[in-house]
Amino acid sequence: MAVVRTHRYTVVTGKLAQLLEQRTRLIRGLRSANPAFTAATLIRQEDGSYLDIWRWESAEARRGAVAEALGFPLAAVTAALTTDHTVVDGEVLVER
Repeated sequence: MAVVRTHRYTVVTGKLAQLLEQRTRLIRGLRSANPAFTAATLIRQEDGSYLDIWRWESAEARRGAVAEALGFPLAAVTAALTTDHTVVDGEVLVER
């Protein structure tokens, strides 16, 4: 069953372009190391915050990717461009 990790954050003022560039490189790197990482969706909320929803084929694949990301320097550099960062994991129950 597919799972997601939802990040909610704000972007440091003036750093959105840099965040988008680094996020793209980070996703590319994670995806090449873990083909079970199937999608990443970035949503700008009306309040100016962002939801960044990352999807994997399974919880095991997500756990492996998260462990790999801890040793991936670009992950920390990219996260440093955000504030008020929270993370919630979940399981996809219904899609239509």
